Amino acid sequence: MVDHIPATEERGDAWSDDLDEFDDEDDTVAAAGGSAVTGPGEVVIAPATEDRDDRLDKLVARHLPDRSRTFVRQLIEDGHVLVDGLVRRPSFSVTPGQRITVSIPPPAPELIARPEPIPLTVVYEDDHVLVIDKPAGMVVHPAPGHPTGTLVNAVLHHDPSITVGNRLRPGIVHRLDKDTSGLIVVAKTDRARNGLVAQWQARTVDKGYVALVFGTVPDDEATVDAPIGRHPTQRQRMAVVRTGRPAVTHFRVTERFERYTMLDLSIETGRTHQIRVHMAFIGHPVVGDTVYGADRQGIRVGKRHLLHAARLGFDLPTGERKTFHSALPPAVTAILNRLRDDER
Repeated sequence: MVDHIPATEERGDAWSDDLDEFDDEDDTVAAAGGSAVTGPGEVVIAPATEDRDDRLDKLVARHLPDRSRTFVRQLIEDGHVLVDGLVRRPSFSVTPGQRITVSIPPPAPELIARPEPIPLTVVYEDDHVLVIDKPAGMVVHPAPGHPTGTLVNAVLHHDPSITVGNRLRPGIVHRLDKDTSGLIVVAKTDRARNGLVAQWQARTVDKGYVALVFGTVPDDEATVDAPIGRHPTQRQRMAVVRTGRPAVTHFRVTERFERYTMLDLSIETGRTHQIRVHMAFIGHPVVGDTVYGADRQGIRVGKRHLLHAARLGFDLPTGERKTFHSALPPAVTAILNRLRDDER
């Protein structure tokens, strides 16, 4: 029998509830229906009576006439728009009396993805797709702070003809966190990319992971069904929030240690940091996770967390179903063997 852990059950420390309080130290207040510039790149908007029930993205776009609606939506989704101090969705209905703070980040320097001779572990390749076993520590695509040395740089060196999709993310249809190892698929053609995107949207992709988590997980099997969104105050983190997007993670215990548990996991959705957030939410953060399990001291695992994308299944453009598997990296296997030896 599979236990179901609902979104309304508050467990662990990853839950971030909606709070009514907000930081009101800034005395600059916009008049109702207007907006005020409170500092470099910051605007405060005060909804008027006629703005009641307007979508947040529409209201902000009206007050930023020189910015596109797409730009505004991205600002909101990245946590740069706060309503009474909280991150909201673009579709959020505004109410007169609320304080909407818009922070416009400075433009990032232009990034260019260039081929780099970085070794790749290719699991499978045909004319349409490339399946790679990504090592922990490798960022998937160039971004501020990681302009080079990414999986995309390595892929472009492996096959310079891959140009589908975004110029900084050619062929990328899904991502793995930097410190997560395991399987990732890259589309080499538009046909493959369109097919893979459709499968991700239809949730027909089989995504399997293994993780070592803190503590003894009591349930042999369980499902965590809890929405995930931006943390209301710590914008670089995700959290379980009632206003988040639906997120479902299934797990099964494969091995228990005195202080740790090994899990097989599968995810129906693919939210940012989903497994890491859900495991912290139920009180069992992933070992080595310095973001969602920073307060836990345990076995030394090096510069990674113990989460590995071990299985990936999808339909090729030919219609053939393929499932790929990745063994645990030797360093992770050595850690598990050390735990087993300690308990003998």
